[in-house]
Amino acid sequence: RVGHAYLFSGPRGTGKTTTARLMARALNCLDLGADGEPCGVCENCVAVAQGTFFDLVELDAASNNGVDAMRELIQSVHLGVGATSRRKVYIIDEVHMLSAAASNTLLKTLEEPPAHVVLILATTDPQKVLPTLRSRTQHFEFTLLSHGQLVGHLADILGREGVETDPEVLDLIARRAGGSARDA
Repeated sequence: RVGHAYLFSGPRGTGKTTTARLMARALNCLDLGADGEPCGVCENCVAVAQGTFFDLVELDAASNNGVDAMRELIQSVHLGVGATSRRKVYIIDEVHMLSAAASNTLLKTLEEPPAHVVLILATTDPQKVLPTLRSRTQHFEFTLLSHGQLVGHLADILGREGVETDPEVLDLIARRAGGSARDA
Protein backbone atom coordinates (compact mmCIF):
# COMPACT_ATOMS: atom_id res chain seq x y z
CA ARG A 1 0.00 0.00 0.00
CA VAL A 2 1.33 3.40 -0.96
CA GLY A 3 1.15 6.19 1.58
CA HIS A 4 0.41 9.77 0.68
CA ALA A 5 3.45 11.32 2.38
CA TYR A 6 6.94 10.18 3.33
CA LEU A 7 9.80 11.77 5.24
CA PHE A 8 13.26 10.56 4.26
CA SER A 9 15.92 11.74 6.69
CA GLY A 10 19.61 11.11 7.16
CA PRO A 11 23.08 12.49 6.56
CA ARG A 12 24.02 13.88 3.17
CA GLY A 13 25.00 11.34 0.55
CA THR A 14 22.85 8.50 1.91
CA GLY A 15 20.41 8.33 -1.03
CA LYS A 16 17.32 10.18 0.15
CA THR A 17 16.64 12.07 -3.08
CA THR A 18 17.79 9.17 -5.24
CA THR A 19 15.39 6.86 -3.40
CA ALA A 20 12.60 9.41 -3.84
CA ARG A 21 13.22 9.42 -7.61
CA LEU A 22 13.28 5.62 -7.69
CA MET A 23 9.99 5.60 -5.82
CA ALA A 24 8.53 8.03 -8.38
CA ARG A 25 9.70 5.67 -11.11
CA ALA A 26 8.11 2.64 -9.42
CA LEU A 27 4.82 4.50 -8.84
CA ASN A 28 4.57 5.42 -12.52
CA CYS A 29 6.21 2.48 -14.32
CA LEU A 30 4.10 1.14 -17.18
CA ASP A 31 5.53 -2.39 -16.82
CA LEU A 32 6.12 -2.83 -13.09
CA GLY A 33 7.60 -6.21 -12.21
CA ALA A 34 5.83 -8.63 -9.88
CA ASP A 35 8.47 -7.80 -7.26
CA GLY A 36 7.62 -4.08 -7.44
CA GLU A 37 10.73 -3.14 -9.40
CA PRO A 38 10.28 -0.60 -12.22
CA CYS A 39 11.26 -1.88 -15.67
CA GLY A 40 13.63 1.02 -16.36
CA VAL A 41 12.85 1.04 -20.09
CA CYS A 42 9.25 2.23 -20.46
CA GLU A 43 8.45 5.80 -21.44
CA ASN A 44 7.76 6.86 -17.84
CA CYS A 45 10.88 5.21 -16.36
CA VAL A 46 13.11 6.82 -18.98
CA ALA A 47 11.51 10.25 -18.45
CA VAL A 48 11.96 10.06 -14.66
CA ALA A 49 15.61 9.02 -15.11
CA GLN A 50 16.21 11.91 -17.53
CA GLY A 51 14.43 14.43 -15.30
CA THR A 52 11.77 15.17 -17.91
CA PHE A 53 8.77 13.38 -16.36
CA PHE A 54 5.95 15.90 -16.18
CA ASP A 55 4.36 14.36 -13.08
CA LEU A 56 7.52 14.45 -10.97
CA VAL A 57 8.02 17.83 -9.35
CA GLU A 58 11.19 18.51 -7.36
CA LEU A 59 11.47 21.54 -5.13
CA ASP A 60 14.60 22.58 -3.26
CA ALA A 61 13.30 24.12 -0.05
CA ALA A 62 16.69 25.67 0.68
CA SER A 63 16.15 28.18 -2.13
CA ASN A 64 12.32 28.06 -2.32
CA ASN A 65 11.48 28.31 1.36
CA GLY A 66 8.70 30.89 1.34
CA VAL A 67 4.93 30.78 1.40
CA ASP A 68 4.67 31.69 -2.29
CA ALA A 69 6.60 28.55 -3.33
CA MET A 70 4.30 26.37 -1.19
CA ARG A 71 1.16 28.08 -2.50
CA GLU A 72 2.32 27.44 -6.07
CA LEU A 73 2.98 23.80 -5.21
CA ILE A 74 -0.42 23.41 -3.55
CA GLN A 75 -2.19 24.87 -6.58
CA SER A 76 -0.48 22.37 -8.87
CA VAL A 77 -1.32 19.45 -6.55
CA HIS A 78 -4.95 19.64 -7.58
CA LEU A 79 -4.16 19.30 -11.28
CA GLY A 80 -4.65 15.82 -12.69
CA VAL A 81 -1.96 13.47 -13.92
CA GLY A 82 -0.74 12.91 -17.47
CA ALA A 83 -2.24 10.27 -19.74
CA THR A 84 0.34 7.60 -18.86
CA SER A 85 0.94 8.63 -15.24
CA ARG A 86 -0.51 6.92 -12.22
CA ARG A 87 0.72 9.30 -9.53
CA LYS A 88 1.98 12.85 -9.33
CA VAL A 89 5.06 12.79 -7.09
CA TYR A 90 6.38 15.86 -5.30
CA ILE A 91 9.88 15.72 -3.82
CA ILE A 92 10.64 18.54 -1.42
CA ASP A 93 14.35 18.43 -0.65
CA GLU A 94 15.80 20.05 2.48
CA VAL A 95 12.26 20.46 3.83
CA HIS A 96 13.64 21.62 7.18
CA MET A 97 14.59 24.91 5.46
CA LEU A 98 10.96 25.91 4.90
CA SER A 99 9.82 28.91 6.87
CA ALA A 100 7.21 28.27 9.56
CA ALA A 101 4.56 29.93 7.39
CA ALA A 102 5.51 27.81 4.36
CA SER A 103 5.44 24.65 6.51
CA ASN A 104 1.97 25.52 7.74
CA THR A 105 0.85 26.11 4.15
CA LEU A 106 2.18 22.66 3.19
CA LEU A 107 0.40 21.11 6.18
CA LYS A 108 -3.03 21.53 4.57
CA THR A 109 -1.97 19.43 1.58
CA LEU A 110 -0.45 16.76 3.85
CA GLU A 111 -3.71 16.56 5.78
CA GLU A 112 -5.98 16.27 2.74
CA PRO A 113 -3.96 15.24 -0.32
CA PRO A 114 -5.67 14.28 -3.56
CA ALA A 115 -5.61 10.49 -4.11
CA HIS A 116 -3.22 10.79 -7.08
CA VAL A 117 -0.52 12.70 -5.15
CA VAL A 118 2.46 11.36 -3.21
CA LEU A 119 4.64 13.82 -1.29
CA ILE A 120 8.21 12.88 -0.38
CA LEU A 121 9.96 15.21 2.01
CA ALA A 122 13.73 14.84 2.37
CA THR A 123 15.92 16.36 5.07
CA THR A 124 19.24 16.09 6.80
CA ASP A 125 17.70 17.59 9.94
CA PRO A 126 14.35 15.95 10.81
CA GLN A 127 14.11 17.59 14.24
CA LYS A 128 13.80 20.97 12.47
CA VAL A 129 10.73 19.79 10.52
CA LEU A 130 7.53 20.90 12.22
CA PRO A 131 6.14 18.09 14.39
CA THR A 132 2.76 18.51 12.70
CA LEU A 133 4.40 17.77 9.31
CA ARG A 134 6.38 14.81 10.67
CA SER A 135 3.26 13.29 12.24
CA ARG A 136 1.53 13.11 8.86
CA THR A 137 4.30 11.22 7.10
CA GLN A 138 5.83 7.78 7.14
CA HIS A 139 9.36 8.46 8.39
CA PHE A 140 12.32 6.50 7.03
CA GLU A 141 15.77 7.17 8.46
CA PHE A 142 18.73 6.67 6.11
CA THR A 143 22.16 5.91 7.55
CA LEU A 144 25.72 6.11 6.34
CA LEU A 145 27.19 2.92 4.90
CA SER A 146 29.73 0.96 6.89
CA HIS A 147 33.27 0.87 5.54
CA GLY A 148 32.80 -2.71 4.28
CA GLN A 149 29.46 -1.90 2.61
CA LEU A 150 30.96 1.11 0.85
CA VAL A 151 33.99 -0.85 -0.40
CA GLY A 152 31.62 -3.56 -1.68
CA HIS A 153 29.39 -0.98 -3.34
CA LEU A 154 32.33 0.66 -5.11
CA ALA A 155 33.72 -2.71 -6.19
CA ASP A 156 30.31 -3.67 -7.60
CA ILE A 157 29.99 -0.45 -9.60
CA LEU A 158 33.52 -0.72 -10.97
CA GLY A 159 32.95 -4.39 -11.84
CA ARG A 160 29.79 -3.58 -13.79
CA GLU A 161 31.65 -0.80 -15.60
CA GLY A 162 34.58 -3.10 -16.42
CA VAL A 163 37.09 -0.98 -14.50
CA GLU A 164 39.90 -2.69 -12.63
CA THR A 165 41.32 -1.08 -9.50
CA ASP A 166 43.55 -1.81 -6.56
CA PRO A 167 41.69 -2.87 -3.37
CA GLU A 168 43.85 -0.38 -1.43
CA VAL A 169 42.41 2.43 -3.54
CA LEU A 170 38.85 1.36 -2.75
CA ASP A 171 39.77 1.20 0.93
CA LEU A 172 41.16 4.75 0.82
CA ILE A 173 38.15 6.12 -1.04
CA ALA A 174 35.75 4.46 1.39
CA ARG A 175 37.64 5.85 4.40
CA ARG A 176 37.70 9.38 2.96
CA ALA A 177 33.99 9.24 2.05
CA GLY A 178 33.05 8.60 5.66
CA GLY A 179 30.10 6.35 4.77
CA SER A 180 28.63 8.62 2.08
CA ALA A 181 27.97 6.79 -1.19
CA ARG A 182 27.73 10.10 -3.04
CA ASP A 183 31.08 11.32 -1.73
CA ALA A 184 32.68 7.99 -2.61
